[in-house]
Amino acid sequence: MHYPTPVSSETPRMGDAAKLVLGMAKRLHKAATAESLALSLPVLRRVLATHTLHGLSLPALRRNRSMVQRKHLLRTLAVEAGYPSWEAYRQALSCMTADELQHFDLIRPTVGYPNLWFSTPEQAAQHAQRHGGRVVRVGGQGVIVNA
Repeated sequence: MHYPTPVSSETPRMGDAAKLVLGMAKRLHKAATAESLALSLPVLRRVLATHTLHGLSLPALRRNRSMVQRKHLLRTLAVEAGYPSWEAYRQALSCMTADELQHFDLIRPTVGYPNLWFSTPEQAAQHAQRHGGRVVRVGGQGVIVNA
C-alpha cells in the first residue's frame, strides 16, 4: 500500500518557474517524438545543437526519435538558458519567478510549426527584416514568432 509523504513547511515546493520549464520539457518531448516532421525536427535540432545527444546526425536521430527522453529535453532547456546541466538549472529555478522566463512565453504556444526556424539568429533576423516578425534566440538557433 502506498502512503503519501506528508508535506511539511520544511519540504521544498517546486516553484512556478520550475513548473513552467517542466511543462515546456513535456511539450517538447511530445513534439520530438511526433510523426510530424514539422513538429519533431525543430526540437531534435535543439537537442543536437546543445550536445545533449552525441554522435548522431539529424536524420539518424529522427529515425530513432523514440530514444529521446524527457531528461534530454530538460538538459536541452538548461543549456539553452546558460546552465551546464538540468540539476544546476533546477537549483537556479528555485530562486526564479515565472516572469524571469519570458523567452518561453514567446515560443510556448507554437513551439514548432508554423514558426519559422533558422540555424542562427542572424539568419532569422535577415528574414525578419524582409518579411516581418520577431526573432527569438533559442539556444544557437533563431525562431521568428508572430510572423
